[in-house]
Parts: sequence; C-alpha cells; structure tokens
Amino acid sequence: MIRRLYIILFLFISSSLVLLGQETDPGPGFQTVIMHNPAYSGVEGDGNLRLSYMSHYPGNNYNLHSVYASYDSYFPLLHGGAGFYISDDYLGGIVNDVRGGLSYSYFLQAGKEIFINAGLSASVYYRGFNFGGAVFPDQIDPLGGVVYPSSEMITSTGKTAFDLGAGFVVIYRNLFGGFSVSHLAEPDLSDGGSSVDRLKRKYNLELSGNLKLSGSGKLRLRPVLFFAMQDGYLSASAGSVFESNYFSANAIVMGDNNKNLNLQTGFSITFGQISFFYNYRFSLSSGSSSMPLSLLHQTGLALRLNKIEKRNDISTINYPKM
Repeated sequence: MIRRLYIILFLFISSSLVLLGQETDPGPGFQTVIMHNPAYSGVEGDGNLRLSYMSHYPGNNYNLHSVYASYDSYFPLLHGGAGFYISDDYLGGIVNDVRGGLSYSYFLQAGKEIFINAGLSASVYYRGFNFGGAVFPDQIDPLGGVVYPSSEMITSTGKTAFDLGAGFVVIYRNLFGGFSVSHLAEPDLSDGGSSVDRLKRKYNLELSGNLKLSGSGKLRLRPVLFFAMQDGYLSASAGSVFESNYFSANAIVMGDNNKNLNLQTGFSITFGQISFFYNYRFSLSSGSSSMPLSLLHQTGLALRLNKIEKRNDISTINYPKM
C-alpha cells in the first residue's frame, strides 16, 4: 500500500520536478556533454569512456534513476572528433526513456589562436511505459484505500522517434565556450501526434577557462558558467572548480525561472588514466513547497582508453573535473 501511494505521489509531481521541458535534466557538468553538444566530440583529443549514474530526489522513494555511457575521440582521418552515447532514464517504474546517438565534430583553425569545432548528432529516442504497478485517481477510495479495476484506458505501447542536434565550440588560448541546439527534429513521443508530447528544442551554453594558480600549472582555478533554455524553462549556473593533478573540488550555484535556487558540490580523484567523480545537489530555496532538500546524487568514472597523436592545426582542451 505504501509503495502504491508513492507511485500516486510521483504521478502528481513528476512533471514539475523531474521532467523539465519533458525530459530529465542532468544540469551543469561535462560528464554528459556530448549528449547535448556534439561539437565536444573528441575535444580532449584522447579517447575517453565516461560512465555516469544519477539518482534524482534520493531518499524520497520516487525511484528516479538515470545512467549514461559515452565514448569519444579525435580521429586524424576525419579531421575532427566522433563519438557515441547511450542513456536510460528510469522514472518511477512507469516511464523508461532510452536514448542513443552518434556525433561528429569538424575541427577548424579560424585564426592564429582561435579554433572552432562544428558538430552534428543523430539519435534515436525510445519512450516506454509500464502501468502494471500504477494507481489512477479513480482507483482511490478515501475509506477503503485502493480499489480495482480502473476505468482509465491508457496504452503501454512505447514510441520510437528520430532526433538531431547541432553545436559549436570556440577555443581561444585558455578559454573555451560551447553553444548547442538539441531536439532539432522536435521528436513526437506520443502515439496521438499531440504537440504537447513533442520534445521542444533545447538551447545550451557553456563557458569556462583555465587559470593557473602556480607557475607549474599544477594548481588551477576553472570558472564555469552554464545556461539552458527549453520551452519557457530557463536556468543559469555559475561556479568554479579548484584542481590539482590528482584531486579537484567544485561548487556551482544554480537558479531557474521556477524560483528554485540550488547548490551543487562535488569532487574528483584521478589515478593515472582513471578519474572518479561525485556530485551532490541540494535545494537552497524553492518556489514549490513540494521540492525536497536532496535533489541529485551523481557518481561515475572517466577512463582515458587510448592516446592520440595530435596534429599542429588543432587545439584540444581538458574539461573541468566536475
């Protein structure tokens, strides 16, 4: 009975808490970056495998989880980078969003110290449903609890849709920034063709730098800015990452037009070619009384699998470790 009440609660709050712009939003960070900006493919030069796990609103029994995996590298024959990603958003045992895509980025030297990467991505988005454990409003008896059966006629048929994305990355000395547009095809995830279920175009902007705090460059400060906009939802994030060769710590303040103010902190530890990271996000204040304090746990690994011999006419960057 308790589990079913949690499912009821999930049905009422998921649209406002999790599905910002109709999809889960991992927020600021570079661990899932090629999913929304293909121009970052291969931008670190060497081949990198990234694995990430996110638990949304942990401690509230909402059963909201996301997993992500990607690989990207620079390929001299392509004069650019290429990669692939796959993600799975498991939302309350009811909605399951699986997404997979390929990305390519062309590297161009636009000036003596200015480099521009232009990227394109193609992906497939599958949304599946499982209403076997769901409880609908007409099944709720105030005196007797949950009653059966329901008169709701909701199909559990999944939907597969094709999607496109595009983006740019500009690199100048120790500064870089990226701009991208996701869901260019505005894929329809419903069977009825309703515009409500189309994924609206999402715009992302990231800016960062690399400031040396010591002459050897072993200590660095990496300021970061993130902006996102989708279907009337706006968010902005600002913070910094303090890095050494083996350890980093970050703090990011996040705000949106739903009057939410959040703080994300985390750290990363590097051993040779392997980096382990962890981020925790919590609410400082909210325009919604139902917003929990704990918003997100994110953990994962980044593995550098192969070294690439870089050409002189390209520029590569290292992501801030966050």
